[in-house]
Amino acid sequence: MKQFIIDMENYANEHNVPIIEKDSIAFIMKYIKAHNIKNVLEIGSAIGYSAILMASASQDVYVTTIERDEARYMECLKNVKACGLDKKINVVYQDALEVNLSNVEYDLIFIDAAKGQYTKFFEKFKYFLSKDGTIITDNLKFHGHVGKSNRIESSNLRNLVKKIEGYIEFLQDNKEFDTKFYDVGDGLSVSVRHNDNE
Repeated sequence: MKQFIIDMENYANEHNVPIIEKDSIAFIMKYIKAHNIKNVLEIGSAIGYSAILMASASQDVYVTTIERDEARYMECLKNVKACGLDKKINVVYQDALEVNLSNVEYDLIFIDAAKGQYTKFFEKFKYFLSKDGTIITDNLKFHGHVGKSNRIESSNLRNLVKKIEGYIEFLQDNKEFDTKFYDVGDGLSVSVRHNDNE
């Protein structure tokens, strides 16, 4: 398994596929174990790197991961099968904002797809979170650009970074969830729903 993970890292590097930083996935795997997480939904599979590591964090974890890019979806499927985790990982080929879910609840939702859609992802999928569930979001520093959007010359990059900055504000102002920000990897947020009405 260790060599397989290294091979995936090399593949991602060679093919310019963004995968989660090692510190970040180590943080999430530790979180899964510490909080006895059983059911995970991942928005943005890429080649299956994070899904495979999350599924291997503990024996009882089941991961559903959603990917809209066909080539990455196929690569993800291949990798999941190759490491023998196809019973623990369900790979869905669809745009996450168009996925219809019903009668499912997740202990952990991991958002790591189109950065400009983070707020939409959060608003849509929070309804599928278990009572004590958590939403974790990656790339909130976005390679050091976040917080410096006014200095970015490229308008595309500037607009994207502003959307991430807007998402951070959305999390900070959100009365329904308590969010902590961690300076791990490329920046993570951990949002836990308030249970004030118990």
